[in-house]
Amino acid sequence: MNWNSPAEFFAMGGYGLYVWGSFGACALAMALEPFLARQRHREVLQTLKHQALAEKLEKENP
Repeated sequence: MNWNSPAEFFAMGGYGLYVWGSFGACALAMALEPFLARQRHREVLQTLKHQALAEKLEKENP
């Protein structure tokens, strides 16, 4: 495609809101994913530690 001005480029033939909104949503998801993955990892580790402690206490006090 050939655009004559930056305004035409950003308008994307009338689909600019959809196109740039999609890019924005994708960028937001990609930016948040490392933080959410780190949080899930910490939660899993904490759950495993609690389970290991519970098993240890169960063995000590049958």
